[in-house]
Amino acid sequence: MRPDYGGGSLVNLIASIVQGRGGEPRHALLAALNARELEAARNVVLVIVDGLGDNYLMRQGRGGELARRRRAAITSVFPSTTASAITTSYTGATPIEHGLTGWFTYFGEAGYVAAPLPFRTRGENVPLRDKGFTPDRAFPAPPIFEFIKTRSIVVTYRQIIDSDYNVRHCAGAERRAYETLEQFVDQVEAAVKSGPERKFVYAYWPEYDAISHRFGSLSVEAAREFARVDEAFGVLLSRLAGTDSLMIATADHGFIDVPPEESLELPASLASMLRLPLCGERRVVYCHVHDPEAFMQRAKDWLADRAEIKTSSELMQEGWFGPGEPHPRFAERIGDVTLMMRGNFTVKDWTPGEPRHLHIGNHGGPSEDEMMIPLIVEKT
Repeated sequence: MRPDYGGGSLVNLIASIVQGRGGEPRHALLAALNARELEAARNVVLVIVDGLGDNYLMRQGRGGELARRRRAAITSVFPSTTASAITTSYTGATPIEHGLTGWFTYFGEAGYVAAPLPFRTRGENVPLRDKGFTPDRAFPAPPIFEFIKTRSIVVTYRQIIDSDYNVRHCAGAERRAYETLEQFVDQVEAAVKSGPERKFVYAYWPEYDAISHRFGSLSVEAAREFARVDEAFGVLLSRLAGTDSLMIATADHGFIDVPPEESLELPASLASMLRLPLCGERRVVYCHVHDPEAFMQRAKDWLADRAEIKTSSELMQEGWFGPGEPHPRFAERIGDVTLMMRGNFTVKDWTPGEPRHLHIGNHGGPSEDEMMIPLIVEKT
């Protein structure tokens, strides 16, 4: 399934929040959220639970604190992954506009394939700053906090709060750190109650995603973490009672679980045709190749019905990455050919110095489990 950029996606949720806090939205508003709700509230609190897909919520959490307040299901962006979707949540821009198209991105200006969130090169794991490439060049899309009209506070995990990616995308907002789920609740409450003025509080919880990658989204460990988050959301609502706050919870993507036999490794016959290491995600793979036509034919012979194989320009023209003015280097970031894995298949290559590990939980693809995220709304 494709993202519903016309009024039913994460892009549109952020557009509605921006307008509700006095800014000019870049895109259409979210159909499922009345603009007056956002404008009337003294505080708007956005909680993003990384990895919490709508299908999982409705299977695992029915009757719980989050599911009882679920208003609708909306789509993520494409690819359905943190680097693309969280950047959308910080900027209001679609992936085609902000230019971050997966965990690994080719930054042609720097001459490296790198992971934008840790801001490090692939393989060598060297900070891009050490290569002379700065965050303002890598991330040109301005954060929403610079153009909304209310005080903004970001509550995020201490380990990432001062990262190059976070500092750039939180410009214009105050930042508050936490280490535990209890501290997360404390910091969101403190942010909301830190003054009488109108506020926007952006709160991010990453641990459910990390556990789902490691153990699988259908694991006991993921279910246990979900239960903790669900309970914490209820506690937070009770603590914010009477604060005139509109609470919105959502996610950046969902998950599928991939068995080892469906985790494919790019064969040497295809790896030899690459100009660069694979980019994007294990579910949506961008290939920079010497001969696109020959590569596509060989890839089709190998993958058969396990993937849809398209030129990357085709995906761009079909609108997968959203509307808007393309990032000036967008075409080079998505390469020549894209492998869109079907079913639960993934594909990976390995570079020297890279740890060889496989995730059980994966995302990035267009399946409903990966693409659909919840819209949870409650007034306190």
